[in-house]
Amino acid sequence: MYDAIVVGARISGASTAMLLSKAGYKVLLLDRAVFPGGKAAATNLVHPPGILRLKRWGLLDRLTATGCPPITEYGLRSGPVELMAQLPSVDGVGEAYSPERSKLDQILLDAAVEAGAELRTGISVRELTTDDAGTVTGVRGETSDRTPVVEHARVVVGADGSNSTVARLVDAAKYDAHPVLNKSHWSYWEGLPHDGRVRTYRHAGKHAFTWPTHDGLTIVGVALPVADFKATSDEDRDRTVISAFEEVDPERAELLRTTKRVDRWMTGAVPNFLRRSHGAGWALAGDAGYTRDPITAAGITDALRGAELLAEAVGSALAGSEPLDDALARYARARDELVTGHYRYTRDHATIADHTREELAFIRAMSRSPTHGRAMVGMFATMVHPAEFYSPASIHSLLDHLEPGSGPGWKLRMVRWLARGVPRHLPAATRTADRLVAKNLGPMGQYLV
Repeated sequence: MYDAIVVGARISGASTAMLLSKAGYKVLLLDRAVFPGGKAAATNLVHPPGILRLKRWGLLDRLTATGCPPITEYGLRSGPVELMAQLPSVDGVGEAYSPERSKLDQILLDAAVEAGAELRTGISVRELTTDDAGTVTGVRGETSDRTPVVEHARVVVGADGSNSTVARLVDAAKYDAHPVLNKSHWSYWEGLPHDGRVRTYRHAGKHAFTWPTHDGLTIVGVALPVADFKATSDEDRDRTVISAFEEVDPERAELLRTTKRVDRWMTGAVPNFLRRSHGAGWALAGDAGYTRDPITAAGITDALRGAELLAEAVGSALAGSEPLDDALARYARARDELVTGHYRYTRDHATIADHTREELAFIRAMSRSPTHGRAMVGMFATMVHPAEFYSPASIHSLLDHLEPGSGPGWKLRMVRWLARGVPRHLPAATRTADRLVAKNLGPMGQYLV
């Protein structure tokens, strides 16, 4: 009898198993894969909140020992407007990393085993065992040679990805679900300079991106609306991706032409949904409980933070501090509170809509502000909540950094006057200004509304 069985031994599963094992609980960690093996099709970026977890868990030194360079600045170029800003820090951590996924998986898996988790690979879970009340009590599966496996635990955690077997077996309902919004091509380049920057570009319905990663390589790619995406030859994809850079950053495009792609083109498309993440005797972690478009590259960061939330809740129940059902319900609420705002921000970002004149004026103002630029990239990195960034107080302050003269256009000049020039005893003017800003900020205007 185990305290916990964790199904899925990659980022979220290994982290959950490690944390519970460190707390002294008996944990069985299962995966149908045999490690090392398989190459995750991911862009690998870990934002500072994820790096903070690795530091807390004593694993950051293992990550940096792989030679993966730190990333300290994020940026966006949209048409003629460019914003590049230093990442804010969280509890002293202000760096991101983009490690080779197999190495990060192995670091977490090794840490789980070192903490005392029992790892069994090559096992496929087929059913969940339950008691007479319907509470999940364990798993039933088989090895690759069809040898039956039956194990029991006080709680079963599904950390087995967006197509989770555990989620299917407990019939965990999806909510706030949206279809695939874009598809991406990406690969690895050698010979590009590493300057510690994430670069993203938005222009003509394309979202290009690039940042330094492991082994002296650089990730290069582009996301396109589903209707515009074509899975063609590698040479055609080279032209598609480089042309996306050419339209916004000709210097970067020339660097791509004069250096070398060293891996195949990978393709990704991810639906957007949240799932019910707990029930009687079970919980979901990572992509099993919540999947969002990779355009903000937050999957690994969310998996690490979610594992920490789940391990704390399960540990509290196993220690007898609260009933398991109450602890898992608390975890589900905390998980939703943590991710919902950024989930909606990512979903809006993933439509790859071109920025309006007013939005470009605001981005230019962010680059002129001593605080808004860092807050903007902090929002992309899941460090600043969208509702905080797009709050009336933040936007009113940002209005002070709009270009002088006619640059922002008449709409924003009027908004600035209503919000900053009208006497404070006329609050209706400020409310009108907020409504006008919201109307002209595209999908993000919802936070002002």
